[in-house]
Amino acid sequence: MTGSSETVGKGWPQNPLANAGNGIVHIGVGAFHRAHQAVYTQQAMLAAGGDWRIIGVTPRSTDIADQLNAQDGAFCVIVRNPAGDECQTIYTISHVLAAARELDAVLDALSDPAIRIVTLTVTEKAYGIDRQAMKVLSDHPAIAHDLAHPGQPTGVIGILTEALRRRRDAGNAPFTCLCCDNLPENGAVLRAGMVDFASRLDADLGEWIAQNVHFPSSMVDRITPASTDATYETVRAMTGHNDACAVETEPFSQWVIEDDFPTGRPAWEKAGVLMVDDVRPYEHMKLRMLNGTHSLIAYLGQLAGYKYVRDVMADEDCAKLVHAHMLAAAQTLVPVAALDFASYADDLVARFQNPAIAHETRQIAMDGTEKLPQRLLHPAQDALKEGKEIATYAIAVAFWMAYLHKLVVQRNGNDISDPRQAEIIAALSGKAAAQDIYNALSQLPGLFPQSLLSSSVWMQAVVSRLDCILTQGALGAVTAELG
Repeated sequence: MTGSSETVGKGWPQNPLANAGNGIVHIGVGAFHRAHQAVYTQQAMLAAGGDWRIIGVTPRSTDIADQLNAQDGAFCVIVRNPAGDECQTIYTISHVLAAARELDAVLDALSDPAIRIVTLTVTEKAYGIDRQAMKVLSDHPAIAHDLAHPGQPTGVIGILTEALRRRRDAGNAPFTCLCCDNLPENGAVLRAGMVDFASRLDADLGEWIAQNVHFPSSMVDRITPASTDATYETVRAMTGHNDACAVETEPFSQWVIEDDFPTGRPAWEKAGVLMVDDVRPYEHMKLRMLNGTHSLIAYLGQLAGYKYVRDVMADEDCAKLVHAHMLAAAQTLVPVAALDFASYADDLVARFQNPAIAHETRQIAMDGTEKLPQRLLHPAQDALKEGKEIATYAIAVAFWMAYLHKLVVQRNGNDISDPRQAEIIAALSGKAAAQDIYNALSQLPGLFPQSLLSSSVWMQAVVSRLDCILTQGALGAVTAELG
């Protein structure tokens, strides 16, 4: 069914990309990819042509592969706008392979010289890379398995390494690896992990990857809530057909990419992508002002009983705290002529307040130990070092601690969605006082920067706010913070 017909079924518009070839493999065909990279790539192909359709790969799930393949890879993107919904049909994905059941097909696709780019949205925890040491984590389940069984990899690093080995041995040029996950300097992180992993298997392969494979960094931004029955019903109402793969998103979208693609790329700039020499200023702005604030909103919302981001932002005091944190985060950024941090903060407030976007705080609260360092802890470290305001960082971290403590007290930690769940539960067992909770969570190995651990100012700032949350509730703590 892949790319063979002009239509994908009754009610679907004609496919304008049906005759285009594949040039990209994307690993992690979740809602965000479908609302972001797939959309940009379609717009680029419609503007400038090229064989840049996407072969999707799902690392673990098989359901989305089956669902997308049943629709010839087509799906709808619903843009939720206060002025009214819009619907766009996306045809960029030609077909999807499920690595869990068809690994050979995945490796064959990645080894095909026609594939010149591999893009990834697999979440921070899937890589298995220690971002401080810039090496792979030997005890990460996928890394450990793939080092022992390199010919039958299960993790993203192992799969990419095996595919690059096959390309090298066949005398084919490597693909370019474009990480699209929320990691600081994500290209450099992925490169370091790949080189380290490959070198443990074969020193020559590690050196070949280091010398020949390009890893541009990128920054992505588009709020994409999980699809719900309302998403699918909107599609039915607007198009007249069912779409099990529909996604919904906000009007705003941004993609900034370092322009380093020696074997070619789509004309993404014609779709509005910013192709730059250095993505770091944009990346730091987004990670600290948007993602850091999102984490604050998530834990505050979960504690206060606010299901959606928009609910938190509808609370006047909460919205004031959120905006204050954006401005505090901006103080840790290096000024860049092209970026207006105050305007960006205003835009973020408007996006978070969008009543048409149902972005669950529970969804954002997942995987906190993977997200907190780059979103809150490292910028807090910078603020402390530079003598700038740390109050909103302290209360955001206190909300995270109170949230985990609540889950341990209520359900023994069973609802904690975090790769370090077992460590968190063990650390918090029997803890009730704010100081004890702080000590337990701040001492999780490798999580908090040493400069924060050794700072009594930071500790007191977090503990005092955590105590306020525990005694007065999350909203009481917000009131107290605003004075």
